[in-house]
Order: sequence, then C-alpha cells, then structure tokens
Amino acid sequence: MPLALLALAVGAFGIGTTEFVMMGLLPDVADDLHISIPAAGHLVSAYALGVVIGAPLLAALTARMSRRTVLIALMALFVAGNALSAFAPGNDSLLAARFLSGLPHGAFFGVGAVVATAMVPPERKARSVSLMFLGLTVANVAGVPVATLMGQHLGWRATFLGVSVIGLAAIASLALLIPHDRAHAASAVGLRGELAALRSLPVWLALGTTVAGFGALFAAYSYVTPMLTDAAGYAESNVTLLLALFGVGATAGNLLGGRLADHSLRRTLFGGLASLGLVLVLFPLLMRAQWSAALAVALLGMAAFITGSPLQLMVMEKAAAAPSLASSANQAAFNLANAGGAWIGGLALAAGFGATSPALAGAMLAVLGLGVASVAYAVDRRRATLSTGRERLVALHLPEESGALHH
Repeated sequence: MPLALLALAVGAFGIGTTEFVMMGLLPDVADDLHISIPAAGHLVSAYALGVVIGAPLLAALTARMSRRTVLIALMALFVAGNALSAFAPGNDSLLAARFLSGLPHGAFFGVGAVVATAMVPPERKARSVSLMFLGLTVANVAGVPVATLMGQHLGWRATFLGVSVIGLAAIASLALLIPHDRAHAASAVGLRGELAALRSLPVWLALGTTVAGFGALFAAYSYVTPMLTDAAGYAESNVTLLLALFGVGATAGNLLGGRLADHSLRRTLFGGLASLGLVLVLFPLLMRAQWSAALAVALLGMAAFITGSPLQLMVMEKAAAAPSLASSANQAAFNLANAGGAWIGGLALAAGFGATSPALAGAMLAVLGLGVASVAYAVDRRRATLSTGRERLVALHLPEESGALHH
C-alpha cells in the first residue's frame, strides 16, 4: 500500500481524537467554565453540527481545487479550531471553536477517501479506505484515553493544544507524502454539477443505509457506560479501559471489512449489518457477566466498523460524477446517525425498558439498515436489467439499420 495512506491516517487520528475526547472532558470543562454538565454537552453537539454542515459544503466549494491542496487546507482549519478551543475564554467562544473544528471533519474523510482509492488498483480500493479509517479507530484505542488523561492532569486546554500538534504533524505528512495533482476533469462541472450528482436514488439509499446502520451503533454505544456499571456491575473507574476494547474491536472490524469488501462489497455490507443486529440482540444477555460484557463491547466495535469501508465506497461509486462530495456527505450521514441513534436509545431508557434497552433499539435500526440496503440492491438489479435490455434492443436493430443504409 502507498506510504501516502499514512498521512491520511495521521489526519484521521487527530480528527478521531478531538471528536470523542470531549465526552471524557465534560466534567472538567463544566467546572472550569462554571456551567452545568448538560450545557457542556452542547459542545459535543456543536462539533457534530459543524461536521454535518461542513462536509458537503466544503467538499462542493473546493471541487475545482487540487485534492492535495484541499486536504492540507482542511487540516489547517482543523488546527485553527482546536487551537482556538484551547484558548477560548468562555463557553460561547468554545462552542464556536468546536463548531469550527468540526467543519473540516467530513470533507477531509470524503476527499481523503477519493485520494486513497486513486492510488491503488481497483481490487484494493476498500482496503485503502480502511487504512485511512485506521487512524480513526486507533484514536479510540490510544488517542482518546491518552488525551483524556492529559486533560485530567494538565487541564482540558492542554488536550486541545496536543490535538493541534497532531494536526500540524498531519499537515507535514500530507505535504511530504501526498502526490501533487491538479483539479480533475470530473470537477469541472462546477458546484451545480456536483450537487446534481446527489440527486440519484442509489446515492440516497446508500446514505440512508449509513444513517440506519451507524444509528444502530450509537443507540447502544451512547449508553454503554450505564450498561457496564448498572447491568454488568463494573466500577466507573474501569469504563475507560473497557471503551478501549471497543476501539480494538473497531480497528479489527475496519481492517477486516476493507479486505472482505474488495472481494464482495455487497456481501460484506449485508454481513456486517446482520452481525451488528445479532450482537445488539445478544447485548442484554452478554451484560449479565463482566467477562461477557467486555466481549460484547469489543464485538460491537468490530461488527459496526466492518461496514465502514463498504458504505464509503458504495456512496462514491453511486455518485461517480462527484465522489468527493458524495463521500463527504456520507460523513455527514455518519454524524446524523450519531445524533439520531443516541436520541432513539435515550427514548428506550426514558420509557423505563431497562439499562440494556438502547441495544435492542439499536438492533431494530440495524434491521432497518438491512432493509434499506436490500432496497438499494433491488434498485441496482432493476437498473442493470433495464440497461441490459436496451443494449440487446440496440444490438438487434443495428443490422437492419445498416442494411437499409446499404440499400
């Protein structure tokens, strides 16, 4: 695999760290800024909102630019957002800085996925995407725990300065390892053409699969801490280590999904969603003992991230005229899944169905994801059948038309 994928992984590592570390720093931030924990929770939402807005917007606006230049510029914006977070004097300015930090997130992964797949043969495209995503999953294993400990011992501002340094390292790596390129012919259609590529039904079905599939993950993962403490009996001090197991599972699933998707993208997607649904159905049973609860957390990460590379690649293929924009839109869909899944899991808890009920709500979302993916498959088959039929009609009429012209 090209060494340039390492530069993309470094950027993904920084992005993954800053995205998830705020959840562990909420008490420290709330105490320092003299706000409530729920108010501090808006900092998580501000970042997610930045991702949802920035992903398609920045990808569309930079469509005519060199992708190498775009990646470096996006990472510079990321560094600026995290540096401003470190020096934010109050809650309002920190909210704005977190929003700014989220803006380049989706576009970086979207453009990065296009760059990654362009550097490898067609049979290795999914693996190249999974190697870029490796930085994101490793962030859950090492980046987030280390950054959380740094924030707890040196202050939360030191965490965002540290993330800024990671961003600077990513900029240096991108400048050194990503090959120079020019604006591509496909982007010459401009903003209107880029947006027109998203009108396709298969693209929206692929995005819908992402929302439902990863919504299933976040319905459960958002409430995994109370599951581990209330249902499995773990002490709160052990939760950070257990969440690292989720990162280990996600890393393994990401690599496995990339390899399998290069052989069969559709089968990998269906298998991953089915596995995710099965793990979530078994969650209440697995949470009855500590050893099986730890296994459940790892299996959740593995099953969910098996689908990461296939979904990213499928969206890019369905919007071949605007792969960067579609790929970035998939990242926006991922964050919508984050918010929507957490909301649905919270509804199950609020209804009094028990500590593990968010997992069962997630299982229903996984089934919904399978349903959307099945519809997408049926649409693809119908379009392929119609296309084949037209080609046969053309082939049948060509000899007659040629003969008529000859006479």
